Amino acid sequence: MAGGLIFGGSGFWVWKMLHTPSAADDSQVVFTIHPGQTLKQIAAALESRGLVSDAFLFTWYARYKKAGTRLPAGEYLLPANLTPVQILEQLVKGKVRLYRLTIPEGLNMDETAALVAAAGFCDAKTFLDLCTDQEFIAALSVPSHTLEGFLFPDTYFFPKSTACRRVIKKMVNTFFTVFTPQWQERAETMGFTLQEIVTLASMIEKEAGIASERPLIASVFHNRLAKKMRMESDPTVIYGDQDFDGRIRTRHLRRKTDYNTYQMHGLPKGPIASPGAKALEATLFPAQSDYLFFVSKNDKTHHFSKTLTEHNRAVRKYQLNQ
Repeated sequence: MAGGLIFGGSGFWVWKMLHTPSAADDSQVVFTIHPGQTLKQIAAALESRGLVSDAFLFTWYARYKKAGTRLPAGEYLLPANLTPVQILEQLVKGKVRLYRLTIPEGLNMDETAALVAAAGFCDAKTFLDLCTDQEFIAALSVPSHTLEGFLFPDTYFFPKSTACRRVIKKMVNTFFTVFTPQWQERAETMGFTLQEIVTLASMIEKEAGIASERPLIASVFHNRLAKKMRMESDPTVIYGDQDFDGRIRTRHLRRKTDYNTYQMHGLPKGPIASPGAKALEATLFPAQSDYLFFVSKNDKTHHFSKTLTEHNRAVRKYQLNQ
């Protein structure tokens, strides 16, 4: 009988410990489970952070619930006044803390890598190495020599421990979610490959200062392609020139690179930035126009012209103040 009393008393103690918070306040505690950590190590870390009062008891309870191997790595935001039972429930659910990563439209790979690095997911070099890794590119079904243009601009949420490959894969998968099979059919009907459409869309994205002009800019580029005129897009010159110092000069326009559309006919070697959905749509469904030229009015809008004479007048007016 005495033994029964002792067993009952210890059982009540265990139940009470598992259902009693180790702290009374509701402050948030950032707790991290690192990849490869054992249950004992996790329990010890919980105790050291003041989230549980007895690491051994937490370990025993997690094993009793068969949860010892079901605690996903990641960063968790846990209220300090949770009971051990509630903490285990939160960890098993794997609701890790997510961090926002926003990639604006029109960024190139280098700029995207810098944002990813600043967010703490991986260093820029690792990111860029993966973006030029031919096996990785092929595995993602990207028909290009790099991932330039296919890192879709959007707002993403990742756990802090997300691997660089997973970040890139998510961006590319989002591109293929946006670029529907119907758009692929449209591209083929127009006589363009996927890479060519993304290349053209990236140029439109970089040229457009306001969203409403994208279809008109697209019409200019399509019209110039149809007439076998050079595209003469400044952003392509900038992208392909390692010597660019912030201002386009005559030497930049004359320098032959794989991207300088002042020195070649047709499209450059590949995309020069990541176009958004609207730029891709404008490329596939351009406005109907006879425009062959456009020039910046220095207020994010452009003056569009049908003839070189009209274009030169616009250049003198808006660029040379004549």
